[in-house]
Amino acid sequence: MSPPLIQLTGISLTFGGTPLLQSADLSVSAGERVCLVGRNGSGKSTLLKIAAGLAEPDNGTRFIQPGVSIRYLPQEPDLSAHATTLSYVEEGLNPGDGSHQARYLLEQLGLTGEENPSRLSGGEARRAALARALAPEPDILLLDEPTNHLDLPTIEWLESELARRRSALVLISHDRRFLQNLSRATVWLDRGETRRLEQGFGEFEAWRDEILAKEELDQHKLDRKIVAEQHWLRYGVTARRKRNVKRLGNLYALRKERRDYRGSVGNASINASQADKSGALVFEAKHVSKAFGERKIVDEFSARIMRGDRIGIVGPNGSGKTTLVSLLTGAQPPDGGSIRLGANLQMVMLDQSRDSLDPNWTLSEALAGSGSDTVIVGGQARHVASYMKDFLFAPEQIRTPLRVLSGGERGRVMLARAFAKPSNVLVLDEPTNDLDLETLDVLEEMLGDYAGTIILISHDRDFLDRVVSAVIVPEENGHWGEYAGGYSDMLAQRGDDLVRKPEAKAKSAPEKTPAAQREAKPSRRRMTFNDKHALDTLPVKMAALQKNIAKLQKQLDDPGLYARDQKKFSEISAALGAAQMELAASEERWLELEMLREEIEQA
Repeated sequence: MSPPLIQLTGISLTFGGTPLLQSADLSVSAGERVCLVGRNGSGKSTLLKIAAGLAEPDNGTRFIQPGVSIRYLPQEPDLSAHATTLSYVEEGLNPGDGSHQARYLLEQLGLTGEENPSRLSGGEARRAALARALAPEPDILLLDEPTNHLDLPTIEWLESELARRRSALVLISHDRRFLQNLSRATVWLDRGETRRLEQGFGEFEAWRDEILAKEELDQHKLDRKIVAEQHWLRYGVTARRKRNVKRLGNLYALRKERRDYRGSVGNASINASQADKSGALVFEAKHVSKAFGERKIVDEFSARIMRGDRIGIVGPNGSGKTTLVSLLTGAQPPDGGSIRLGANLQMVMLDQSRDSLDPNWTLSEALAGSGSDTVIVGGQARHVASYMKDFLFAPEQIRTPLRVLSGGERGRVMLARAFAKPSNVLVLDEPTNDLDLETLDVLEEMLGDYAGTIILISHDRDFLDRVVSAVIVPEENGHWGEYAGGYSDMLAQRGDDLVRKPEAKAKSAPEKTPAAQREAKPSRRRMTFNDKHALDTLPVKMAALQKNIAKLQKQLDDPGLYARDQKKFSEISAALGAAQMELAASEERWLELEMLREEIEQA
């Protein structure tokens, strides 16, 4: 193996209380691709700053091979000292480098270079910082959460760009797919210490679980040994105690070892308070359109979302994902078409911007309100300290201002506030931002057990694959397509990725006349996975409906039913009407699909 380009040895750092880093090591050789993983607050970002030379440890050494160039991407880049994004990126170039690479990367990342840094969104600032880190093609890239605030096309571009480069990488990220595709070694920072696995992130979680299981077994054996030694101390022969002072000393050493053991941090306990069931139909959109000026965001969109559906909405930033959700939920009216909301909906919405959090609130005020120490969770009162613990906050943090919390901690506060409210519809806009992998696992498990309906906007490919059952994605000119399955299933069906089409190219294309559009439309028509599935399953569904209708009709044919039980008569009549309407809709849908299939076969 080649000698390391950078090596951290025995790094220790304490900010009062429990050490943040304790004899941590990090070694990176030429071309290595290392992911640095660990819980929120475990010190990953601090260790990366020490590697970049931006922070000093209390103890330990930092060695860099002479002449090695390093570029560091912080979580929150500061562009305030620059007039444009181009000047910010150019400042990071090596002496003698031309500006062409800076301009190229800015263009690839969707920026012109003329943007005013004071007016950039979080995602735009992250893109500019990525261009600055990548432009000089350094020997080592230290990237702290490079995918945060990026849309899926940009994440996939960045992944391919990093894969082709020769630079050594150290990555911190919560994006599993990103880590799996790029890492070749894994460093786990846990309770201040580092462990290294010479395999990529794909093998990490099984390896970590084995280590934790062995630790638990070792602690169990230690506890049993302490009990045995205590038994000897209490009931052993007095004359032998004097000759066994060493054994007594060993008992004290065992107790100290048990007392000093820093157990693994527990998992979050995330549960959403669930309201009574909604109606079977949750949202129905019919030919919905929405435009801002001349730009069509949504055009002729139709969809039915039923109780229990798990819908993922993906696409580039600015494609209209949030607008589409606002239309579906009735938050804003459409320009055309209609939206119907189902019965008994209780929606909880999680906004990625976190604007609802006052940075001057304490953690207790954010969860329980001012002057209270009680949180109402699912209609039941809980002490705020107990509820905080479910989301991995320590009791001593109860008076901590939100402004000093990390991004991941603020994300957990948002989840805690949202899930305390009873709901049967969850609308989640980028819920995975800044969350560590373990908390993501718990959130995923909670969503899997949730009995209501979920609408999820996310750029996390792995999370989408694990959670959603259908994906809605923008196509062209305000049209949106729906695909069964997760993100990977959508790509397999669509035969395309989500890379945005350049506006210039779109403008240069000759406009088709309405007649030409009508002529061209049949050649583009195809059956989606949902269409094929419906065509196969609708006959079975219609047969079941016909059988149920006959059964209900037979009950209503009883001439004495109304006199005996008017309530039952009304219930059966309502059920019969609903079944007949559903049968009619199913027959109409089957006929449309059968005609489409014949049209495609004859084309």
